[in-house]
Amino acid sequence: MSQSQTLVAGANAPLPADNISIRILSQNAIDCAAYRLTTDGKVRGDGDMIFYGQTRSDDGSVSFRGHDSDGFFDINLPAQPANIDKIALAFSSAQTLEQLGDVDVQVLQGSQILMTCQLSSAGRHEKAIILAECYRRQGSWKFRFIAQGFNGGLKPLSEHFGVEIADEPPVQQNINTQKAGRSSQAATPPPIPSSPSVNLNKVTLTKNQSSINLKKRDDFGKISVNLDWNKGPNIDQKAPKKGLLGDLFKQHKSGGIDLDVGAMIHLKNGERTLIQALGDRFGSLQSAPYVCLRADDRTGQMSGGEWLDINGQQWSQIEEVFIFAFIYEGAPNWAKTDGVVTIHAPDQPPIETRLTEGTGNLPMCAIARLVNQQGSINVERINQYFKGHQDMDKAFNWGFSWKRGRK
Repeated sequence: MSQSQTLVAGANAPLPADNISIRILSQNAIDCAAYRLTTDGKVRGDGDMIFYGQTRSDDGSVSFRGHDSDGFFDINLPAQPANIDKIALAFSSAQTLEQLGDVDVQVLQGSQILMTCQLSSAGRHEKAIILAECYRRQGSWKFRFIAQGFNGGLKPLSEHFGVEIADEPPVQQNINTQKAGRSSQAATPPPIPSSPSVNLNKVTLTKNQSSINLKKRDDFGKISVNLDWNKGPNIDQKAPKKGLLGDLFKQHKSGGIDLDVGAMIHLKNGERTLIQALGDRFGSLQSAPYVCLRADDRTGQMSGGEWLDINGQQWSQIEEVFIFAFIYEGAPNWAKTDGVVTIHAPDQPPIETRLTEGTGNLPMCAIARLVNQQGSINVERINQYFKGHQDMDKAFNWGFSWKRGRK
């Protein structure tokens, strides 16, 4: 398929026997989801629902990336289990489709657009839409544009496909501030829990609603921090390539952006340490500082971004975990990264904050801090931008000695 096809509702077209991506574009915020279905039109289990709160299928062959009005699903068609008959794509919103405006769907192979579909909003009063499906036909995969309205939001839509939805978070928490209405997509969570139901709740930290407190527990379990972003190639090719630790800025080979996540950790015994890929300071979960950076994505192209893990069993040993990120490769333009950091703690809703407020050539972002408040975890949004590590360190009085480094 060398040319893009335009499909109308009800039309179908063959798909390549390869990896594809499906992009859902809206002028306003929507909640996108994909459902892997058997011949009876139901999921086999909650691991077959892929959305902002569970961004990978249980086998990793379908994943979700994208935020707010740009949902993006990556699908490995040859890797789909034999009993998966179709993959349905849908979205829901607090607004009717007429209020949202037209929604566009693109089917891509790499950067090539294979198909485009437009869902017209005129006279449409539904708040949920089953957009399209990838389905098997005589041993091959095809794509059908459906555009079918559905009554209700994400919860009844998911239950229609057989997903069990938890009505409330399993554990109560002290919430200082919480975003009203829908919150935007979260990044890839830790491995899907064995719980029999999916939790649709989520907390977004903003300027006006900047913190949340997780009640004291004997064991917080494994806390995972994800940094995900739009990896390009839509960046300013003429932007300066110097910054952070001396001559470290360089254009990524793909023309995209590579972000790195790191943390400064203050332990109860007074020890302070740094975790980041630069200098191979990956930390440790089982011994001090009880924080570990997962293997760094040195290409900047891995779906799902980068991860930090915190040993919540040892939270009593930790005073503070200060999370930061910097643009290692690509233009220092935070708005174009569409970066989001999401904190996943067992039995808690995902907590996210966005990194889109940076201006000028400031490649370093102080994101958030997790502070031990008499045994509870207080998550505080920071979202401040700096020229580099040293300036950020000085602003928050950490007292490290910095030198030029590479990864």
